[in-house]
Amino acid sequence: MGIKTFRPLTPAARFKALPDFAEITKTKPEKKLTEAIKRTGGRNNQGRITMRHVGGGHKRRYRIIDFKRSRRDAIAEVIAIEYDPNRTARIALLKYEDGEKAYILAPVSLEVGNKVVAGEKVDPNVGNALPLKSIPLGTSIHNVEFIPGRGGQIVRSAGSVAILANREGGYALVKLASGEIRRINENCYATIGQVGNSDHMNVSSGKAGRSRWLGIRPHVRGMVMNPVDHPMGGGQGKSKGGGGRHHPMSPWGQLAKGFKTRRKHKPSDTFIVQRRKSKAKN
Repeated sequence: MGIKTFRPLTPAARFKALPDFAEITKTKPEKKLTEAIKRTGGRNNQGRITMRHVGGGHKRRYRIIDFKRSRRDAIAEVIAIEYDPNRTARIALLKYEDGEKAYILAPVSLEVGNKVVAGEKVDPNVGNALPLKSIPLGTSIHNVEFIPGRGGQIVRSAGSVAILANREGGYALVKLASGEIRRINENCYATIGQVGNSDHMNVSSGKAGRSRWLGIRPHVRGMVMNPVDHPMGGGQGKSKGGGGRHHPMSPWGQLAKGFKTRRKHKPSDTFIVQRRKSKAKN
């Protein structure tokens, strides 16, 4: 995939940088592998806004992705690479020998005509899915399960990759992109390779309207609100929040910078070997 830029003939085109979609080989999805999405506008079943800045956007259908790689030891051929409006990664359409079709996340270098398979004793090639106990150390992986059989839950966005660092005591040590190292049951499945569309981080919308197409509504800064609407509001002129040195916080008073929101005693703490942003010991 590549990024295309535009001549600055309009204010929007000046900063616009969009994907060229060169890897896309099929424009319409498999109807049987999609389902309807009900748009909520950020509201719950009582009609109250529970997620701000959500609404509008283009109509879309959800693509059903086989995160579990449920068919084991069955060879499938990649027959198309498609765009998925519900995620940053591209998806690959597989066709098994009996004619069944399925979607998976498309890793880097997976092309139409390639063969992929999931199983315990398959080769660790790009697109194949294996349990962590069968993957060579140092391999790049994605779509990693947390619990055997539940399906991949982490390392699924565009350009994401994790490294299988070690194995010990029935667990695999997986290093995530954040720097965190986690213990994961070695029977959990993962897919070989890095998630495709790695240039997604370089995309620039160029105009506010493109965010509206994605269902993102305007976000107003708290500092420009009135004191009744936000803790950081008010003040004469441009002040640092309410006319004084007010720490950045949410409309409901939770600190926005430096405040740890993770629970202190979370059960999954035992599976974290090294936390992200941990200070290196001299």
